[in-house]
Amino acid sequence: MARVVKLAQQIAGSEASVLITGESGTGKEVLARFVHARSQRAKKPFICVNCAATPENLLESELFGHEKGAFTGALARRIGKFEKADGGTLLLDEISEMDVRLQSKFLRAIQERVIDRVGGSRPVPVDIRIIATSNRNLSEAVRDGSFREDASRIRCNPGIFARLRSFATNILRFNDVENVSDTRYRITLGGLDALRSLHFM
Repeated sequence: MARVVKLAQQIAGSEASVLITGESGTGKEVLARFVHARSQRAKKPFICVNCAATPENLLESELFGHEKGAFTGALARRIGKFEKADGGTLLLDEISEMDVRLQSKFLRAIQERVIDRVGGSRPVPVDIRIIATSNRNLSEAVRDGSFREDASRIRCNPGIFARLRSFATNILRFNDVENVSDTRYRITLGGLDALRSLHFM
């Protein structure tokens, strides 16, 4: 755990995209919030999108937003998560579940820092840092065709393997006031008790 925390602290100060991999329930989002809280973007938004839980036909609009009239039911312009995270950090939880078609738009967003709203006629600039999580091996996802090889280049940026098993006593490091000064990202006493009760802890 000490090694993971040290690496997270080192990465936090950079602007590089980050990939956090690990089994479900091992604290990947906790670690992502830790990285954000220690970054220069700490006072800016931290926006999370669960790519696995959002229906495929809604994820594009959820991420990139849409213009009025872009599709049936689009009665007004809607700002997506990329724009809501402007200046801050966007967490793409379980990015390996993102549809291959959307991965090309995601790739453009991380390369050019612009996004296209659904039904939009001009690109929208965004200033964000991307943290992605996955419970799958992206190399395997590339091989089976479920993840684009070029989109997987996020792997070339700093990555963290977030295996928190066997480190129950060290979970307190994430709650240390010195490490996480923003109280929004600190774990309550009740939360700590709940974490200790989980089978993997």
